[in-house]
Amino acid sequence: MSIQQITPLQLQQKRTQQPDLKILDVREPHEFEFAHIVDSILIPLSLIPLKIEELDRDEDLVVLCHHGVRSMMACRFLAKEGFENLYNLAGGIDAWSVECDSTVPRY
Repeated sequence: MSIQQITPLQLQQKRTQQPDLKILDVREPHEFEFAHIVDSILIPLSLIPLKIEELDRDEDLVVLCHHGVRSMMACRFLAKEGFENLYNLAGGIDAWSVECDSTVPRY
């Protein structure tokens, strides 16, 4: 079970190397609507157990939330379910906005 922290700048670089990298946003729909990373998928934390089969256990998966707490909870759950290539976005969407994409609104 390996959950790695990834910084926004590391994620930005990883996306250039892996254009199809899966990014899972575990915030609520209204948060996602307000601010999100392009091409990320939304599955709120509370729905992950119900929608886990929509995710590929063998792919790299970057998980994010607002600041990194809910995403770490999601990562821990997914790791227990057999996911091995998990990355928690340190600082969440807020850090992404500050460090990589200022067009993403902060809240």
